[in-house]
Amino acid sequence: QLRLVESGGGLVQPGGSLRLSCAASGFTGSVFIFGVYVMTWFRQAPGKDREAVACITGGGGVTNYDDSVEGRFTISRDNAENTVHLQMNSLKPEDTAVYFCAARWLSCSKNVNDMNYWGKGTLVTVSS
Repeated sequence: QLRLVESGGGLVQPGGSLRLSCAASGFTGSVFIFGVYVMTWFRQAPGKDREAVACITGGGGVTNYDDSVEGRFTISRDNAENTVHLQMNSLKPEDTAVYFCAARWLSCSKNVNDMNYWGKGTLVTVSS
């Protein structure tokens, strides 16, 4: 069992930056190894489907990005701290959404149904 908690959302002007974090922990009495999980950041804008933004494999050696954020967002992880981050630069109004982190085993996937664990999300609003 894995518990995920996102933080770092907020209001930012277009062109600005934010850094999201997702902290992972095991439920009481459970043991987990964060490095076995593939971590993905999703986002969901009002009235739209949840979409994958960026993914990073367990060891951090492979990262994937949606075309809409390629070159602007960077996903990273610290397995010693059980955290995954999303550095978001050059933010645009269309980046406004609730951002979720999710975990699964094996490999990156863009399919929401493939995720095993979800956080509750953090709201990012890009507006002047």
